[in-house]
Amino acid sequence: GRAALRQLRQSLLQHAPDRAFSVLQETGYASGEEVYRAFSAWLPEGAGLERPEDIDAAYLNDVLSDFFRSSGWGTLTIAPLGGAALAVDSSDWAEAEPGTAQMPMCFFSSGMLADFLGRLSGEPVAVMEVECRSKNDGRCRFLSASPETLQRVYEAMTQGQSYGEALGAR
Repeated sequence: GRAALRQLRQSLLQHAPDRAFSVLQETGYASGEEVYRAFSAWLPEGAGLERPEDIDAAYLNDVLSDFFRSSGWGTLTIAPLGGAALAVDSSDWAEAEPGTAQMPMCFFSSGMLADFLGRLSGEPVAVMEVECRSKNDGRCRFLSASPETLQRVYEAMTQGQSYGEALGAR
C-alpha cells in the first residue's frame, strides 16, 4: 500500500541516501511481473477480455486506467508524445507525496511501469518520470519509450532542453 511504499522511500533516504533511488527503481522493476500477472487476472472481470493481447489500442488508456485505479495506484491517462514516446499521466498517483521533493521521486513506479509496459508491448521499454506531484507539479508524468529514446531525452534535458523539445512534441 501507499504507506509501506512511502515508508520504504523514507527509510532508504534516511539510511542509504546514495542508493535509495536505484534500490527503489530496481525493486519497482522486480514488481512489474507481479503487477502484470495481477492485470492479466483482472482483465476478464474488469474489462471483459481474456488476455492482454486482446486489448484494442483504442481502449488501452481506459483499460489501464481502470486497472491501476482499482488496484489503488491512482487514475492515469496514456497518450502518445512526439513520435517515439508515451506520456503516462496521473494527478493522484500513489507514490507521490505532494510538496516533499525538489525532483521527481516516483522511482519505484518508474521501474514497475518499465517492466509492466515492456511485458504489455513485448518490447524493451524504459520509463522516466519528468513531472512529479512530490515536487508540486500538477501531475506525475512518466515517459515510456525505447531505452535509446529515453537516453537521448535525458541527455537533451541535461543540456537544457525540455522533454517535449527533445521528443519533438508541441
